[in-house]
Amino acid sequence: MTTRVCGASLLMAVLVLVWPHCTTSMSRDETLRMRTKVKEMFDHGYRSYMDYAFPCDELQPVTCSGMETWGGYSLTLIDALDTLVVVGEHDEFLQQSKWVWEHISFEKDVNVSVFETNIRVLGGLLAAHLIYEEGIVDPAAVGYTGQLLQMAADLGYRLLQAFDTPTGIPYGTVNLMHGVPNGEVEVTSTASGGTFLLEFTMLSKLIGDDIFQVAAKRASVGLFKRRSSLGLVGNHINITSGEWTHKDAGIGSGIDSFYEYLFKAHMLYRDSDLWHMFNESRSAIAKWLYKPPWYIEVHMHNGMTVWPIYNSLQAFWPGTQALAGNLQQAKETVRAMHGIWRRFGAVPEGFNLLHGKVQPGQSSYPLRPELAESIYYLYHSTHDPTFLHMGRDMVYAINTRARTSCGFATLDDVESTNLANRMESFFLSETLKYLYLLFDKGNIFNQQYVFTTEGHVLPIHAEYKRSQFWRTQPKTHETRETINHLRYHRAQQNLQPYPAFSKKEIQCPRATFWKQIGVCEMEVKTNDKSD
Repeated sequence: MTTRVCGASLLMAVLVLVWPHCTTSMSRDETLRMRTKVKEMFDHGYRSYMDYAFPCDELQPVTCSGMETWGGYSLTLIDALDTLVVVGEHDEFLQQSKWVWEHISFEKDVNVSVFETNIRVLGGLLAAHLIYEEGIVDPAAVGYTGQLLQMAADLGYRLLQAFDTPTGIPYGTVNLMHGVPNGEVEVTSTASGGTFLLEFTMLSKLIGDDIFQVAAKRASVGLFKRRSSLGLVGNHINITSGEWTHKDAGIGSGIDSFYEYLFKAHMLYRDSDLWHMFNESRSAIAKWLYKPPWYIEVHMHNGMTVWPIYNSLQAFWPGTQALAGNLQQAKETVRAMHGIWRRFGAVPEGFNLLHGKVQPGQSSYPLRPELAESIYYLYHSTHDPTFLHMGRDMVYAINTRARTSCGFATLDDVESTNLANRMESFFLSETLKYLYLLFDKGNIFNQQYVFTTEGHVLPIHAEYKRSQFWRTQPKTHETRETINHLRYHRAQQNLQPYPAFSKKEIQCPRATFWKQIGVCEMEVKTNDKSD
């Protein structure tokens, strides 16, 4: 479907939703009350999971039971480990992280999503390991000697087999014991193929094996180099032929975290290629997708409007814009998005901007974190109290609309009181983490950390060294074959198409948030060292 949409008409349809700028400050006492409130919500959700669902993957908060969803390895617990430390529950972190390494094994004959397992499980294990490695908790307290890192590497090698493709873009599914299943489909979404740079590169740094970094970058470059003449990527691609099968371009569902990781991975590892790829993509997004203050979906080859719809996953973008220093557009967009929240007390999965109402079939709110994430980044970039008030709106609405006696439930329809029987693991790992940190200015995780697309905390350093805890693992024949293939592909392809930054091109002047968390100083030191 191709629809011609007049920009002015689009704005008129949704102008009433934009929330006015609030200049009223929030008192210190009120901020502390909000932090306490979010902590109580986390305690309720986490304790409900442990009481009613553990060791299953996820909580069913309406029936007070548990269910397996993404692999049967206590997903919500692994996903929430670093949030326990963020909110001050160090003893619980020590106890439960030890349980994880004593009871969870990936030697399972089960098919799993490569994308979801990476962001939720591998990311959760890496963040938990780094909390030990950084000395935030005492490894000696529970005899930690790198068990979580060993688990992360074991899982990483199992996922790696999905990346042995002609394009470098991975299959969507892998069997943890047997590799890519026979007959696995060769089509994947852009987000599912290009959201590995943060976790895979960190794993490479920690164990001293660059194969994960190579695989992740090859996948992202493989997607980027197949962009259209307009500079846009599509939604789904054939991983064997490299042909786009779904040519809608946007920043929401199916594409979102591909763009997010280009920037955040550059921020974490200072890879100039990723900055150039992000910057070119940002220019194309601004030219073809941006209808101030909203973003739409267009055909990747001709720019014609396909869907004049706000997709809830688009809400990550203002936060990424804030990180990259584009504050004005970010503020305008997040105010518009929050206007939808004010209207419904939640954001539906889809909102039709042309008609000014919920898109049919997209009326649920599964407790997503993206709006909270952008509010968090904009507050810490500007210190504008407007964003504290937005966060407070979210806290009260979630607590009022989604709370049950044993957790928090997905809103089945934002225009009704119906609840769906599921609490996604990202509610504890992301949504409540961002809201807690919004009201806890002095928290150490507000300084020199990058958050993955699942909200996992990864520390920013000028350079990364192999972990003191790493012990080399034996590899299976299949794993060695995959590694050899990937190294061959790397030798055949140029994965560094752009020149390195010079000192004059240091990124910090473009992003005030980087200065606040100290990245600028590390960037200067890194450049000085290389001269």
